[in-house]
Amino acid sequence: MPAFKLRITGRVQGVFFRSSTKKKAEGLNVAGWVRNVEDGSVEVFAEGAEVDLQELIKWCRKGPEGARVENVEIEDAVTEGCQAFQIQ
Repeated sequence: MPAFKLRITGRVQGVFFRSSTKKKAEGLNVAGWVRNVEDGSVEVFAEGAEVDLQELIKWCRKGPEGARVENVEIEDAVTEGCQAFQIQ
């Protein structure tokens, strides 16, 4: 099962990015987690079917209403065996 780690920068904290990401991931049957980072970015770890992960990445490039995504860094990751999608 493929897995990715994303680092999303821009105006992504204080705009419900984490809760919106969780909702989107759950709708796509993607497991993993999302968390705020001290530098103002948001970090996402996601694992699931390739097509679903690509849809989540596409969504993260825009984010929820109120967000202003400037960049999404994507790196391959090792599957952690997550059972659900969590906000950390």
